[in-house]
Amino acid sequence: MEKRVLVLNLDHSPVAVVSVQKAIVLTLLEKATILSVYELLQIRTISRNFEYPAVIRLNQYKNIPYRGVLLNRANLFRRDNGECQYCGSNRHLTIDHVLPRSKGGKTSWTNLVTACNRCNVNKGDKTPEEAGMPLKITPFKPTLSYFLADYAERHAAEWLPFLNAKVIQS
Repeated sequence: MEKRVLVLNLDHSPVAVVSVQKAIVLTLLEKATILSVYELLQIRTISRNFEYPAVIRLNQYKNIPYRGVLLNRANLFRRDNGECQYCGSNRHLTIDHVLPRSKGGKTSWTNLVTACNRCNVNKGDKTPEEAGMPLKITPFKPTLSYFLADYAERHAAEWLPFLNAKVIQS
């Protein structure tokens, strides 16, 4: 598997994750600077060896409008670590509205959780308090940094010093 490269803006805020080829092109064109490399990895050409970048920073600030993290099934499961927020099961997962839609609950990051089919049916059209089913965590809206830190913990420890540790922001 090819390693990915974290791209930071001039103010060190995360902008994107790109391929190593794109990162090398940005550095060769002097549009970015390498801040961290993957140790023990190199890119070899016929005439040169290049460091394998892990984190690069753009040399000019780019005003990129923040779009937020897309609310979808995969990102919701990722936020909730792929487990039911009522019983902890990781099988037969569905999405549950904490405050049911019939009672005015919205489809939003702060009102959706991952639930197994059994807990979702048992909870039914009630709030967790009414059903006697407390949540393991309070639902929150994750940031891009949250997901990048999660990825970095598993695949790219070199990124961690450049990311705010899993900050939960609403």
